[in-house]
Amino acid sequence: MHYLADYGLYLAKILTFLAALLFFVIATLALITKNKSRPKSGTLSINKINDKYQEMEDLFHKEMLDKKAFKSLQKIQKKKEKERPIKKRAYLLKFDGDIRASAVESLREEITAILGVASPQDEVIVCVESAGGMVHSYGLAASQLQRVKDKRIPLTIIIDKVAASGGYLMACVGHKILAAPFAIIGSIGVVAQIPNFHRWLQKNNIDFEQITAGQYKRTLTVFGENTNKDREKFKEDIEEVHHYFKAFITENRPIVNIEQVATGEHWLATRALELKLIDGLSSSDDYLFSLSQTTDIFEVTYKAKKSFPEKISQLIKHYGFVF
Repeated sequence: MHYLADYGLYLAKILTFLAALLFFVIATLALITKNKSRPKSGTLSINKINDKYQEMEDLFHKEMLDKKAFKSLQKIQKKKEKERPIKKRAYLLKFDGDIRASAVESLREEITAILGVASPQDEVIVCVESAGGMVHSYGLAASQLQRVKDKRIPLTIIIDKVAASGGYLMACVGHKILAAPFAIIGSIGVVAQIPNFHRWLQKNNIDFEQITAGQYKRTLTVFGENTNKDREKFKEDIEEVHHYFKAFITENRPIVNIEQVATGEHWLATRALELKLIDGLSSSDDYLFSLSQTTDIFEVTYKAKKSFPEKISQLIKHYGFVF
């Protein structure tokens, strides 16, 4: 009897767990559907960079001076702050690009917010860090920066580490491009590559069938047999993208010898300066600190609100769970 009771209890626990799991799956699917039908909201954060610099300065003065001298210095600083002329304004954005240029979703919101208040007397500064990625994604990112330019607002691009390929497609939109001396610049080229398993399938007597409508709906494939005609068409498509890439840079930076730099090579910023790919050597830290003496700098950050499934996915990644 004890055995039956224990078995019944164990079975009840299993059924309870399965019911809870089923409820979780249904609730998750419902939330996914709900989130797909409703646009995501997010939070726009604005932080004044000048305040950060002032806090650093005050911290040092507090440690180095006695209380009386420190209070006296604070009074002098407050008096100067009241008497100083109105500073110009600058808006700081940071774009950290991956292969899909995922940050463009935040960039478009940040730029929309800035364009509502900025004027041609202000400045927009974008710190771009990207080794490039998908053509259409970085094309959209570049078009977001073009919105600033179209409003005749000075646009400064700063590169601390890398702006290559799609990253440079974005950077070239700027009125002024600055880079840290050892930043990587360039890679003005296009690449596409796919594996092909056709011979392996043949060896294992596996057929692959693909039906298309349109002569060039598919050219190179992963499983089918690729012909020279397919390869020629694929190369033609790549060359066309490269052509428009070069044309875009020429339009935005006519001072560049495009045939000299559009070889797919990349260079350190010191050499990129000689090639006129950038306008000066400076890290973002140097530029922003110097600018803060005459300008109020506001860092603008947009963070999209995560859906419930995205939060669960983030927790799984954090704790290392794998399904």
